[in-house]
Amino acid sequence: MRHFLISTTALLALSGAAFAEASNGSVKIGILNDQSGVYADFGGKFSYEAARMAAEDFGGKVLGVPVEVVTADHQNKADIASSIARKWYDTEGVDAIMELTSSSVGLAVQALSKEAKKITINTGAATTELTGAQCSPYGFHWAYDTHALATGVGGALVQEGGDSWYFLTADYAFGYSLEEQTSKFVNENGGKVLGSVRHPLATTDYSSFLLQAQASGAKVVGMANAGMDTQNAIKQAAEFGITAAGQKIAALLFTLAEVNGIGLEAAQGLNLVESFYWNRDDESREFGKRFFERTGAMPNMIHAGTYSAVLSYLKAIEAAGTDETEAVAKKLHELPVSDVFARNGKVLPNGRMITDVYLMEVKKPGESDTPWDYYTVKATIPGETAFLSMEASGCTPAN
Repeated sequence: MRHFLISTTALLALSGAAFAEASNGSVKIGILNDQSGVYADFGGKFSYEAARMAAEDFGGKVLGVPVEVVTADHQNKADIASSIARKWYDTEGVDAIMELTSSSVGLAVQALSKEAKKITINTGAATTELTGAQCSPYGFHWAYDTHALATGVGGALVQEGGDSWYFLTADYAFGYSLEEQTSKFVNENGGKVLGSVRHPLATTDYSSFLLQAQASGAKVVGMANAGMDTQNAIKQAAEFGITAAGQKIAALLFTLAEVNGIGLEAAQGLNLVESFYWNRDDESREFGKRFFERTGAMPNMIHAGTYSAVLSYLKAIEAAGTDETEAVAKKLHELPVSDVFARNGKVLPNGRMITDVYLMEVKKPGESDTPWDYYTVKATIPGETAFLSMEASGCTPAN
């Protein structure tokens, strides 16, 4: 496990009152995610760097005490993630846990944190259950979710004529939720779902699944998976001639990191949704440049969302005048979110942060002007449309 201490300045000038308002003489944030598996580029060490950037940009301290960022690899296993979270809370003084790539991990750590009365901000997990039936007064969901992905990609492709679908679905909570949400939008827009097949996490051979999708005759093959799973499935779909034969591939959760991983030749023409693009405007380009200097990669929505989550958490502590969980959670619900990631964000009572998302189309190789210039923004989807309302979420105050 690696630890990063933002400020090494001696705390001689701190008053006793400052220590009383910030427990343990520091504010410690844990970035818990996949750093060695299929989601290592999706979030991983890059989210850790984004968190460090946010702490540095805030000034390295809050309420007069240092901000510390720690990180660990949960290996995409909920039991390992829960064990790390318990250790962080019980013996290492971690105040909040963020990122939490993969929905099973996100749900498990949010439930544990609810019991411990600790804050979680999910930026890597996708399931709407985090702010739905399994919501928590201390749980927040940034960046994206399966409803936003389904609204953008599913609705758009049906309207363009892709009215029959077959899904390749990751066999865990995230995949089920994404397939369910997208199917809903396909059906509501007059389309039809012809079938689906589920595959294990970290599958390397998609041949049997792709043959079933090809045999279905569906106009659109929906990839209800993420990370290396989606990359490998798209590469193999090209080898099978699926797109050449006329079927479209819908990458339901695909980010800049994955496009870079397979290249524009294989990814061109894909429709996808992200809530951040580094080449959108001058402010995002400046952020992207700074991020690239640290990592050698441009940020996707997970990385930028983690930056925003850490920044928002520190602002909430400052506004509350304490790092006590109840007070900070209250401020996170109250404060607007305005930063390089979310220009007009707001947090609903269930912890869902609402901001605009963007329907992207991956450029052809000849259309890209600069390295990492991969997207054309086709449409802006307002946050109120992209995300479920509090009333529709399934979260109740008793949660």
